[in-house]
Amino acid sequence: MKLRTLPSQSVLLAMPTEKKLLQVLTRQKVSPPPIWLMRQAGRFLPEYRELRQKAENFLDFCYNPELAVEATLQPIRRFGFDAAILFSDILVIPDALGQQVTFEGGVGPKLNALDGPDDLSKLSTANLHEHLSPVYRTVEGLREALPPETTLIGFAGAPWTVATYMVEGGSSRDYAKTRSWAYRDSDTFSQLMDLLVNATADYLIRQIRHGAETVQLFDSWAGILPEQEFHRWSIDPARRIVSRLKQEFPDIPVIGFPRGAGALYADYVVETGVDAVSIDSSVPLQWAAETLQQHVIVQGNLDNVLLASGGEALDREIDRILETLGNGPHIFNLGHGILPHTPPENVARLCDRIRKQAG
Repeated sequence: MKLRTLPSQSVLLAMPTEKKLLQVLTRQKVSPPPIWLMRQAGRFLPEYRELRQKAENFLDFCYNPELAVEATLQPIRRFGFDAAILFSDILVIPDALGQQVTFEGGVGPKLNALDGPDDLSKLSTANLHEHLSPVYRTVEGLREALPPETTLIGFAGAPWTVATYMVEGGSSRDYAKTRSWAYRDSDTFSQLMDLLVNATADYLIRQIRHGAETVQLFDSWAGILPEQEFHRWSIDPARRIVSRLKQEFPDIPVIGFPRGAGALYADYVVETGVDAVSIDSSVPLQWAAETLQQHVIVQGNLDNVLLASGGEALDREIDRILETLGNGPHIFNLGHGILPHTPPENVARLCDRIRKQAG
């Protein structure tokens, strides 16, 4: 299959900065590449597990600015990452819209599932920012506490991924309820997606106003969508969110992560207007270098299982990623989040090798 040639993205205004991540996001050449890891603050760190005991439940933890700031800072102190990503969760949006959200240890998130169109009337943006004000205070606290060379990343879940949790009532193997609703009654499903597009854009705009320097949109379950539905339920909502953000903050970079998109990563880059794309571990590196990296910053894509395994295999893959993506704008990251059983010393090994091998 012949892949589409991607048009060049507009170049962001290059402002003098000592922050390596922002340098790359303004297309400046940086070697070694900046590094941060998805879920870099979390259960693989013993200091995080100790901190987590101070909150009764996970949502309380996310809504406690003091604890959330500390959780965000822990991996920065330990590994010196070039960016800190706000500690929160993608499900604060449905929680703020009025849907009941809980987290069960060893099980994951549980939501009072939306059964269909009649449940849409139960959702409202009326108290969105009041409900999320603790998150904004966390962003403010991080801007004050982070080292001057560390970029602060805000984030949100993409509407499709968040919608799957809202409709399924939690995680799912096949997302059949969500997909069935979208097929059976696309008009009312569009109403849910419109609500999420607007709430997500407003949420990210507030994060930027309070101090986020770039934002990432996580579409973790985009890869389950067939081509046409991917365009409708992943690409189009992301495009609308990026457009809103650029209207307010034209120089704030936006990173998109349509996990599992395969060849449709190319369409996502073309049609959404993101400044950078985070690629999962299934994406061939040479294809990413030839098809994506010539026109957009590429972030990724080390296998998180390999990071947990460590050893010489980890070293070889680090070197391969650096060699293949090293000729273009690149942010070193994983193809998905750090696994809880990952030894912290493997993360330290990763950081040391990148800084030594690519200097």
